[in-house]
Amino acid sequence: MTRLDVGSPAPDFTLPTADGGSVTLSDLRGTGVVVFFFPAAMTPGCTTEACDFRDSYASLQGAGYTVIGISPDPVERLAQFAEQEQLTYPLASDPERSVLEAYGAFGEKKLYGKVVEGVIRSTFVIDADGTVRVAKYNVRASGHVSALRRQLGLD
Repeated sequence: MTRLDVGSPAPDFTLPTADGGSVTLSDLRGTGVVVFFFPAAMTPGCTTEACDFRDSYASLQGAGYTVIGISPDPVERLAQFAEQEQLTYPLASDPERSVLEAYGAFGEKKLYGKVVEGVIRSTFVIDADGTVRVAKYNVRASGHVSALRRQLGLD
């Protein structure tokens, strides 16, 4: 599994979204983008993280960032999750895990002391020119967004 480093180009992608559309990273050039990868919609940790991004979305937008959440869940499940939690940013579906793998957000991880293969909760900040500015792997669902906000100078 290859992980992205700060300063490397962010892999481009086009994925279907919960609202029935699609999102293409390169279409967002000229703005900052926060991309976070989460294991499964409607699970406790993922709900905490998604709602933290929801609650910080206005200030992230005000600072010039777009937020995109990506998981291997099907679009229908992401749509249900977005409606249930009133998520106002795009949730994108990557069931083939190609984008997850391109970002190093899928692979071996520890879960309850066992090594398993799955989604590695990860967050990336991509500059307006498409360069990775922040690459965080194995982030905690709780408190992660506030730490990211501090790192971006938003608190």
